[in-house]
Amino acid sequence: MEDTLGSALAEAGATLSAAGLDEPRRRARRLVAGFFGITLTELLSHTDRAVELPAVQRFRESLFRMANGEPLSRILGWREFWGLPFSLSADTLDPRPESETLVDAVIRRLGDRNAPLRILDLGTGTGCLLLALLSECPAAAGVGVDVAPGAVITARMNAASLGFGARTQFFIGDWGSALSGPFSVIVANPPYIASGAFAGLPPEVGHHDPRLALDGGGDGLAPYRRIAEDLPALLANGGVFAGEVGAGQAAGAAEILKARGLLIDAIECDLVGIERCIVAQLDENRPVRVSLVVKKTLEYVSVASRVKRRRV
Repeated sequence: MEDTLGSALAEAGATLSAAGLDEPRRRARRLVAGFFGITLTELLSHTDRAVELPAVQRFRESLFRMANGEPLSRILGWREFWGLPFSLSADTLDPRPESETLVDAVIRRLGDRNAPLRILDLGTGTGCLLLALLSECPAAAGVGVDVAPGAVITARMNAASLGFGARTQFFIGDWGSALSGPFSVIVANPPYIASGAFAGLPPEVGHHDPRLALDGGGDGLAPYRRIAEDLPALLANGGVFAGEVGAGQAAGAAEILKARGLLIDAIECDLVGIERCIVAQLDENRPVRVSLVVKKTLEYVSVASRVKRRRV
């Protein structure tokens, strides 16, 4: 019997249902469409399209991974964020829709999107926050920093593949400690899972996202304390800081920022109503402490190759 898109779809639905996954038919459609590089409409309109045996065998490997709880984005190697495709790696978080709350919060506060803004992305991962903002601000340039070398490489590859290579720089670094301001916009999606809470994470997060990008220390707010130390020296007067927080953390993060001389502009919710984004600006009346700071050297990672989405 000839293998077709329809038979692959039926096999995927049955396998995922037997594995006990919720919405197995919906997951099956997304897997088949994503794996074979077609839209859902094309899939449902061409279920009789023949599929070669080698492709079927590779598809079954992907189906096995999904049945064992691996997210579709990890299987395919990319995720869409703000309408843009981002390649993933073992060192990056899987960008999720709730993080788009930060991008939206910043965009709504920009007086002129065509201004030559300078943007900083702390804990850049795939580069999704920075690159999404650059897609909306044609004259802006940005810097991304991450402690994981693999994440920096992935972010540079994403910038190149999306056409933002000339407007970005990515470095290995410890938050903002080795950078010089001012930046018009600073965004951050730091680790914010409390160290003792990992057992309760969904498998697609706890088993597949890197712990380094998740673990926020005892109360989940240790990275915010580090970021807050650097913000007064990095954020321009009138600039915007937008940081992602976990459920129930907004008040604690706000107190940390206020203690470092920032004013809380807003706490914004994601699409399901969870307080997800804290927006702050510098208090221009804050006391200024002058100190001698020895800057660390940032390590620059250069990547020549570009990421291409592969169709099977």
